[in-house]
Amino acid sequence: MFSRRSRLISVTCVLNDLLATAVAFVVAYGVREAIGQRNWYGLHPIYPLKDYLPIFLAASLLVPFFGYLLGAYSQVELRRPRDIASDVVKMMALGLLALFTGMFFFKGEYVSRSLLLIFVFLQFVFLGVSRWALLAGGSWLRTRPEHQRHFIIVGTASGAGQLACLLEEGENQGLDLVAFAYMGDEMPSLPPGLRRDYSLIPVQRLPELLHQHVVDEVLFAVGREELADLEPIMQQCEQEGVHMRVQLDFLPRGFNHVFVEHLGHVPLLTFASTPQNDFALAFKRCLDILVAALSLIAVSPLLLVFALLIKLTSPGPVFYRQTRCGLGGRRFTLLKFRSMVANADQLLPNLENMNEVDGPVFKMRRDPRCTVVGRWMRVFSLDELPQL
Repeated sequence: MFSRRSRLISVTCVLNDLLATAVAFVVAYGVREAIGQRNWYGLHPIYPLKDYLPIFLAASLLVPFFGYLLGAYSQVELRRPRDIASDVVKMMALGLLALFTGMFFFKGEYVSRSLLLIFVFLQFVFLGVSRWALLAGGSWLRTRPEHQRHFIIVGTASGAGQLACLLEEGENQGLDLVAFAYMGDEMPSLPPGLRRDYSLIPVQRLPELLHQHVVDEVLFAVGREELADLEPIMQQCEQEGVHMRVQLDFLPRGFNHVFVEHLGHVPLLTFASTPQNDFALAFKRCLDILVAALSLIAVSPLLLVFALLIKLTSPGPVFYRQTRCGLGGRRFTLLKFRSMVANADQLLPNLENMNEVDGPVFKMRRDPRCTVVGRWMRVFSLDELPQL
């Protein structure tokens, strides 16, 4: 499955989970309200639905949130029924844990426990059944002749064989390999490890094949030098409205992300070893700030105690400042509780011959520059707390 189509299926699954959870909550409320009105099982009527809106919104959003964190929306099309059930159980367990935690802190005593019990049961059923129906139905639709995607691979080397195996694995997702096109005068053999035989045609006959058969995409699995010779073929594919993809085996390896961006009108092939999902990075940054702020509030009495102890037991500032290098060589100032005497950096040259580790790092088990409070803080890494 191609990554773009896989992302589309993932987004569809997120919307499905949101809808299934919302419907499960509304149905659960209706069932519980009906039971309360008839006074069955000794259960009394519950609060109006509008009072449950915060719970409704939280329950609807927590499941896809934890599903995203758990990777439940990654390559969803490859999930088997037992994988779907496992994903649903994990997402629900974490979602309910977060929901009950929120109810504890925000005084949710009014929430009916029997309503939540009915909701949990219906949510599991609705999520599992709707997910299975969505994936099974989507797979069935994609394998219909009118929805299949037909491919031709140009090249017969190992890279072409790898693409062919991936297309064969995606047959149940509507991917169909039609033929191989080879370059040169002699007909080569097919790549090893394929499930069935395929037609082999010279690349010069590719335009003819595009007219005779349904072909949606042409995959070029050739070397960099051969791409220039294929420009007329590529132009013919463009005229026929056939999509083209080029395997990038000849480009540098070791990069996690390879994508095309435009600087103005100029296309640039971009290689990156760091995450490039701006939404995920922004979300993580907001989460980091929130957790750090809450943690600082929680440990602020402890920070105040350490600051007073440092100030009372050793002359000098409370914090130790050091310049460090971050992403892209950007410099920032690191803050730590001062655990050594104020002029520790000036005393370092006199102690270098007592270094107990190799390399640029200085480490000494009984460093005389440490203060009494500082030595104790370093044992438990408490001097790092200001980095929050």
